Amino acid sequence: MVNDTALKLDVGRKFSEAAAVGGAVIDLAAAKAEEKAKFVCRGVRVHYGAKEALHGVDMDVPDAGVTALIGPSGCGKSTFLRVFNRMNDTIPGARVSGSVLMDGADIYAKGVDPVLLRARVGMVFQKPNPFPKSIYENVAYGPRIHGLAASRGELDAIVEGSLKKAALWEEVKDRLKEPGTGLSGGQQQRLVIARAIAVRPEVILMDEPASALDPIATARLEELIDELRKNYCIIIVTHSMAQAARVSQKTAFFHLGDLVEFGDTRAIFTNPKDQRTQDYITGRTG
Repeated sequence: MVNDTALKLDVGRKFSEAAAVGGAVIDLAAAKAEEKAKFVCRGVRVHYGAKEALHGVDMDVPDAGVTALIGPSGCGKSTFLRVFNRMNDTIPGARVSGSVLMDGADIYAKGVDPVLLRARVGMVFQKPNPFPKSIYENVAYGPRIHGLAASRGELDAIVEGSLKKAALWEEVKDRLKEPGTGLSGGQQQRLVIARAIAVRPEVILMDEPASALDPIATARLEELIDELRKNYCIIIVTHSMAQAARVSQKTAFFHLGDLVEFGDTRAIFTNPKDQRTQDYITGRTG
């Protein structure tokens, strides 16, 4: 098995090679149109009791594509990810301050219903967590409780469409009444993604979605992410440098609760501005 340090070193090399075409180095920043932001974060701090886990994060998350959050364990990546759907609200003693705007609206304003927010901002966790229901009911559950289908026919169409978007339909179309928990790990994770898609979210959050998957299932998941990014804003936490390089267009490096650096993935891996980013990517720290 290739160790993670070797992967980190190899990622930078591959990007350096990819940046050279016909002997000329591509200017990664040239002639790039300004991107619309889905989220605008300013001064975001998260406390767990007396401990401050995030120290005033400023970031604009693009409306389209994949943004990867990388950094050592305990650096604040997952805490920041949970800011976007207010999952930190469910943790006793957690407090979020600062400003988080989604399409210009403050998602922490009084009167904002976190349940409705989470319908717009779906989440996929480290370990697949299908409901103890049939494959069909796993996907139909959200649309049913949110009133997205007026008839059984509409519900059937949502289930089929969601499973197709999650690249799972052909594998399960004759097994819809079977338990979702009976699928393989990779299939379960795609089922969970189908469940998230079914409520028509605008954003999909992924917290190390491949950590419990084998290499083949991981490759299929990454292919799915590459397809989904055309229609969704995706924010993914990953410990794998190679995965961040493969799936994301933007990368944010966190260290000890600070957002150290954020920018184009290629630039982060080939020409980081901060020595801490360089040390992490090359395996000197981790």
